[in-house]
Amino acid sequence: MLAMVYFFCGNLMANDMPNPCSRDPNPNEFTILSYHEIADKSETLDSTYAVSAANFEAQMKWLIDDGYHFIKVDDIINSRKHNKPLPSKAVLITFDDGYQSVYDNAFPILKKYHIPSLIALVGSWLQSTDKVDFDGHPIDRSKFLTQREIKEMIASGQVEVGSHSYYLHRGILGDPQGNMEPATTTRQWFPDKGVYEDDKSYHERIYKDLKTNSDFLKEYTGQKPRVMVWPYGEYNMEAKTIAESLGMPVGLTLDDGSNTINTPLWGLRRILVEQGMSRTSMELNMWERNGNYTDGGLTTKAVHIDLDYIYDPDPEQANRNLGTLLERIKRLNVNTVYLQAFADPDANGAADSVYFPNRNIPMRSDLFNRVAWQIKTRTQVKRVYAWIPMIAWELPRGNPAANDKVVTLQVDQKHLNMGYPRLSPFSPRVRKVIREIYEDLAKSSDIDGILFHDDVTLSDYEDDSATARAQYKNWGLKASVEEIRSDHPEFLRWTKLKTEYLDDFALELAQAARSYRPGLHTARNLYAQVALNGNAQEWYAQSLADSIKKYDYTAIMAMPYMEQADDAGAFYNQIIARVKQQECGLERTVFELQTVNWRKNNEPISPQELSLTIQHLYDLGANHIAYYPDDWFHNNPDADLMKQVFARKAARIYTFNPGNAIPPKKNRVRQK
Repeated sequence: MLAMVYFFCGNLMANDMPNPCSRDPNPNEFTILSYHEIADKSETLDSTYAVSAANFEAQMKWLIDDGYHFIKVDDIINSRKHNKPLPSKAVLITFDDGYQSVYDNAFPILKKYHIPSLIALVGSWLQSTDKVDFDGHPIDRSKFLTQREIKEMIASGQVEVGSHSYYLHRGILGDPQGNMEPATTTRQWFPDKGVYEDDKSYHERIYKDLKTNSDFLKEYTGQKPRVMVWPYGEYNMEAKTIAESLGMPVGLTLDDGSNTINTPLWGLRRILVEQGMSRTSMELNMWERNGNYTDGGLTTKAVHIDLDYIYDPDPEQANRNLGTLLERIKRLNVNTVYLQAFADPDANGAADSVYFPNRNIPMRSDLFNRVAWQIKTRTQVKRVYAWIPMIAWELPRGNPAANDKVVTLQVDQKHLNMGYPRLSPFSPRVRKVIREIYEDLAKSSDIDGILFHDDVTLSDYEDDSATARAQYKNWGLKASVEEIRSDHPEFLRWTKLKTEYLDDFALELAQAARSYRPGLHTARNLYAQVALNGNAQEWYAQSLADSIKKYDYTAIMAMPYMEQADDAGAFYNQIIARVKQQECGLERTVFELQTVNWRKNNEPISPQELSLTIQHLYDLGANHIAYYPDDWFHNNPDADLMKQVFARKAARIYTFNPGNAIPPKKNRVRQK
């Protein structure tokens, strides 16, 4: 069994220790803590996010004793606008929702230690005279701050008021199946009309809410808010733009990560302080934010889920299938799901339809968001990725881009062929359609990332379409694939340019999706040969080094039976060795394993073999493991065995383990 060794490193909070594998190598400038109720558990509305007054004071004393410096919102703004340096180990204290206990129990401590803070207020709750609609539950207005108390805190100079929306701190209907999802980012489903909220109506709803609360707080407290604290930490670029236009350039989220010089004011990250968070646990969380982590310390334990197995024309059967899946995921105890967002009923390798509403391709069923949301709110999974093609689409015949396909030269059948139809990424019409598909996916679905399918590839005989030839001409290359292939130096340059072009297009699509899901992560499938054979970039237009640099994760299909490897152990050893040669290779590579042998009548790989393989990869230094497919109908692989082998890898990929230090999950809309 793998021996896990931990080192307690003493004071690990130094701001000059950025992780070289972090996407932003700059040091953390400041940390923001997000509190809710400051009260004993028996006195709280939601004990999950409540901290007792004694613990709150102990945490504040620890921060002071450990050399932290409390800052105001002014300090952050001035550091950005006027390059005024912040003190070392700067920390901002915030309180969400405006509970009465903040005045009763936190305010005396803030005054005692001269700690500035920000309180985020929900206008509709403050304006209520009797009962507050607290996520669908009627709560006495007395549980929230009074106007007099808020003004007293502001007058003290210790407290600033921020907006927490007027009526967005709630769930709204997010799909036909009845999921209640965050009102700020969800396009509301109207069951009486059978339609989703359109772009214009969405914009008007968000603008009206944020303006109403800004105006109300100015009148109610005497202070116009300049900070937007997003309910549940959920926001998008449209909501952010609206907030800025209303005089709130600072936005507070619950995103993971540090606040470095590159973190925008509108997307500042916070640590959500939970009821059970010990001082040591807080220490670890703050240590993470000071650059000592890779992607929040998450070691990926992922399963690919085929949505085709959930789908059924009978909604009741689909719902039963979903219930079975959720129980399966709980048993597996994975933390990441790659969820199929497309459908390929004719099995030709190109997507004919999708599982989300969109403008360009048939929707098989409005199912993706339903399943993703249920996984995120009813299981332990931290991230759901949409697993989706980039160019392998079969568009309806009437779509102008439908015939703009990749053209492959006639080659010897023994030569590598991709085997499925794809649209040419060099066609402007194709790029527009695919961009819209990705926009619609992100608009309609609560996702944490995108896994680009294995179709992000062009062989050394592709693409010879007219639009591709035009691009080659722009690159200063010869006119056709045949001519390019006849000139070896030009062939090598063409290979490199194609590789970069495909990656750039994928990252452009991810950026389009980030308009709706700003914290979106990226992963892309890579063929095993790219890590095994130095010539593979010529065959696939895929590069291991480029992929590791450009995407959050590179998911190598480490499948020896599919690759017809003579020795599976040597196969894995070689892949790991190549990945280790890359800067941050192990930190950013997921090793995807097969659970069936497709070349042998879909024969299942034995659970024991899969378990030993995962253990072998862990022993070699792998951090991130995924597998495909998952057959929950036949318990393949065995869920209990997978849970056991995954548990052998520590939850974090650094050498710090002071105890019960699991980072808190985002506050989520309560499910009714």
